[in-house]
Amino acid sequence: MTMTYERFEYLTDAYGGDLRRWPEAEREAARALRDADPRAAVLLREADGLDALLDAASRPAPSHALREAVIASAAGAGLGAGSKARRRGAIGPLAWLSGAGWAAAACAGVVFGVNLTSHLTADVQADAVLYQASLAGADDTEVLGG
Repeated sequence: MTMTYERFEYLTDAYGGDLRRWPEAEREAARALRDADPRAAVLLREADGLDALLDAASRPAPSHALREAVIASAAGAGLGAGSKARRRGAIGPLAWLSGAGWAAAACAGVVFGVNLTSHLTADVQADAVLYQASLAGADDTEVLGG
């Protein structure tokens, strides 16, 4: 698979200069383009520099007030540690109704299937009995299938 420079540029913007971060399906074509096109190599070096700056930047820790605000917001939305959703496995009543609907549909399919096929086979069974009864010299053993 070959890669265009525009695609290489897009992936560099999205994933940075380290090809290990790129989607696995794109890596081999990216390496080939990097080796063949000097512009791609320059682009990767620039992205590596940006990655290094981002990695060196300080990461601010969330304040205690922010942490408490997030927890309070979650509790207000019913997402606390002891919420009903967690106790019942986060499956709502609509999920149970959906399962009950599937079960009812399966049962209806079985009932209709049995009723339709028994009606069709009843005619065949009646024809077989009438045929066996009309045989000349048929005794009970032949009629009963013994």
